[in-house]
This record gives sequence, C-alpha cells and structure tokens, in this order.
Amino acid sequence: MDGTTPNFTPHGKHLVAGDWVAGEATFSSEPAHGPAHEYSVGTPALVDRAVEAAEAAFETYGYLGREARARFLDTIADEIEARGAQITEIGTQESGLPEARLNGERGRTCGQLRMFAEHIRKGDYLDRRHDKALPDREPLPRPDLKMVQRPIGPVAVFGASNFPLAFSTAGGDTASALAAGCPVVVKGHSAHPGTGEIVAEAIHAAIVKCDMPAGVFSLIQGGKRDVGQALVQHPLIKAVGFTGSLGGGRALFDLCAQRDEPIPFFGELGSVNPMFLLPEAVKARGAEIGTAWAGSLTMGAGQFCTNPGIAVVGTGPEGDAFVKAAAEGLADVSPQCMLTQGIADAYTSGKSRFDGRNAVKPVMTAESEGRNAAPNLYETDAASYLQDHALGEEVFGPLGLVVRVAGADDMERLARGFEGQLTVTLHMDEGDTAQAQRLMPVLERKAGRILVNGFPTGVEVCDSMVHGGPFPASTNFGATSVGTLAIRRFLRPVCYQNMPDALLPEDLG
Repeated sequence: MDGTTPNFTPHGKHLVAGDWVAGEATFSSEPAHGPAHEYSVGTPALVDRAVEAAEAAFETYGYLGREARARFLDTIADEIEARGAQITEIGTQESGLPEARLNGERGRTCGQLRMFAEHIRKGDYLDRRHDKALPDREPLPRPDLKMVQRPIGPVAVFGASNFPLAFSTAGGDTASALAAGCPVVVKGHSAHPGTGEIVAEAIHAAIVKCDMPAGVFSLIQGGKRDVGQALVQHPLIKAVGFTGSLGGGRALFDLCAQRDEPIPFFGELGSVNPMFLLPEAVKARGAEIGTAWAGSLTMGAGQFCTNPGIAVVGTGPEGDAFVKAAAEGLADVSPQCMLTQGIADAYTSGKSRFDGRNAVKPVMTAESEGRNAAPNLYETDAASYLQDHALGEEVFGPLGLVVRVAGADDMERLARGFEGQLTVTLHMDEGDTAQAQRLMPVLERKAGRILVNGFPTGVEVCDSMVHGGPFPASTNFGATSVGTLAIRRFLRPVCYQNMPDALLPEDLG
C-alpha cells in the first residue's frame, strides 16, 4: 500500500437497520495522508429511525439463546478479518497511525468479540441465584425466588478518536452490549468515518449470515453535535457507552441525567495516570525508569487514555538522574502525527498552560508543527501542584510533568490530592514496601488499576481487567470498559417469584 491509491472507495452512507442511507448534507474527511472522501452527515431523524429499529430488534435479539449470540459475535470477527487489508489502508490514512498499530488493534478488536462469545457461552456472567420455597417456614412461608441478569435494551455507543477499531464501531462497548443481548446504535467518529464504514459493512454481513434482526446494529456517521444529543436523549435508549474528552463526556452525561427517565452513562473520560517513584527504586534504577517512561509517554504520540503523564519523585541527585534520563529519552523522539488537527491544536494549547506558569519549570521543550506533536517535559513541586488544579488536567499527547516531593509525607499528601484516575503506578524495590503499604489505601480510592514496576500503556483484554475509575476518569466507578466485566453495564438483575418454568427466561428454565 502506497497510501495514494486506495483499494477501498467509501460510499459515505449510514447503515440504518440493514439499509445504506445517504443524507442530504455531507462532510469531508481530513486524513493524515491520502485522499479525502465525502460522508453523509447524521441527523436526529436518522437516529430516531435507527433507535426505533433497535427497539423492535430487541424483542427478538434480547431473547435469543446465548449460543446464537456467540455465533453472531464470532461471525462479526470473521467478517472484520476478511476486510483486514482495506481497514488497515484507510485506517492509516485517516488516523496517521502506522500499519503495525492498526493491524494489532484489529486483532484486539476481533479478540474482544471472540472473548465475549466464549464468556456468554460459559454463562457465569448471568449470576443465577435460586432460593427454594419454604412453605412450612414460621412465622411466614418463603416463596420460590430465582434471579438472573437480563439485557436492558438498546444501547448507544460513541466511537473514540484514538482507537479507530478497539473503542469504536465494533469495539469493546459494542461487543459487550451485543453479548449482553442489547441492540446497538453507534455514532461514528468523524476522525475515521471510512474505517467505521468498513467495520459496519462487516457487522451487516454477519447480521445477514446469522439471520439476525436488521435493527440489531446501526451506524450513524457524525458531522454535527445534534446527532449525539438526539441519541442520548432518545427515550428508547437505555444506556450509553462513551470514550472521549472530559468536556464532551460531561455534557452528554448531564443530558442523560436530565432525561425524564435518567439512564446510565458509562463515560471513560481520560486520566493523567500518575506514577509514584519510591526511594529505593529510584536509587537503584532511577535513570532506567526515566528512559522507559519517555518511551511510554511518547507511544502512539501519547494518545492513550492510560498515558502516564505525571511522575512523582523525590528531590535530590537520585531524582535528578531520573529527570535527566527522561529528558534525554524524550529528546531522541521525533515529532509524530496526531489523530486529527483538532487534537494537535488541543495539545499545543495544553502545552501553553505549562509555559505560562511561574511555578512550572521547562525541562525539555519543543514546538509542534501542524498535525505533528513534539514531546515536552516540565517540572514542579508538590505544593505548587496542589494549589493549581490546571496542572492536573490531562494534556492529550506526549507531554510529561515531574512533581518533586520532599519525602514520604509529601508524597502521601500529594497522592491524597489527586482526582480519580484510570491507573496509578508504583515503582518500588523491596526496601520500599513499608512506604508502598502506607500509600495503598490512598491509591485504591483513586484508581481502577494499580500497577507495580510497569507502565499502564497497554490494557490487557481479560476477565480481571478494570478500565475505569473514580470521576473524572470515568462517570461510573463501578464499571469497566475493557474485560469481560464490561458486560455488566448492559444487564440488570430480575427476580422471578413463584414463576412457572414455561414463563422463565431460557437461561433459568
């Protein structure tokens, strides 16, 4: 692939309940390289049509056996893989991400679908419970009670800018909702509409092969904000999955709460993912950690929600060695293409917040040009950080902040001052155990995932993973958007009392 003559030419339409529909208005894609294409702009009327079809489909799909849904998920994965070359080609053009990254992300996307297929085949997620009747119990008899998790209904999913596959059209939110038995309406992200279109074609092919109701999946392309607003406010939508910015997510979250029937909004809104470097680890290998941090901080141009943007380390020569190694590592990294021009502009704006503060010292800075982001490193002290809320706001891109602390008390005070995070990391050696034990009760309340001697960029898709955390990392700290536990977002427990077997769901009968 040379990036100039695509094998795939998008038709630019929406997929609404099995039909490819063109809109009256169009918007043009803004690829990092290669040709731009025209795509239909979504409308509230198309949203209404898609959601009505999803509600109709739920009456069938929500009551299918688990094996039928599992085959459907497996078939979607097969159809995505069959279109792998086209997905990679247009995905790299739209996002600027390298081929290896897109290929790996496609593997992760298909792996998620197959993981959820196996998960529902096993049935453990149903949390089935049965309390048998006790007719002779005194002073009152007990009825027969059975409980199982049931799907909630149509779900809205918003595609993410930084993961054109794994968090978008057929990503984790869609996979877990379909696994639960919930039809999905996706609002495509305007940063990668062609990628979304091909994946939607794959899902549509699986719908036809598996004889699923057409309304089980629809894709409405973006282009205007009223599409997202109409989707979360539609009375037939029962939950929303979102990955994106704090500002956009909070606005949609508020709309969900203001509905006549408020619904859960599962928003993953980003994080600065602080790392705490404990003294013995810094003494033994501070420079090594600094070099590795530079690599993690700039991976994918820093465009990961788990990007470790803040390092907390002690004052003194050993901490200085860590900072020096990190700066040298960042200086060796060339500017990288960001996902969109808008994201690149936001990165430049975020950097300017640090440049304009007297309490922040530039360690290694470089100017970004156009859509290409250069890495930057700054330093401040714990007191200044705690007094300035803006220093804790995520800068989406390869920018790092070192916060220097005077000792264990200073580090604990700083830890207590952090907002909710997706991840927190401890770099420690055996001699740091006592200080780590002191920090753990604080860190458990701050993050959904706590790491030791690693870097959070790289979220394993498995049963134990938690990708979420206290606000503002996510809007629901009891949920995860990665791993099999994600299915619980789109289920609710139903209790059946003295119910004849003929009326019970298949999973209880």
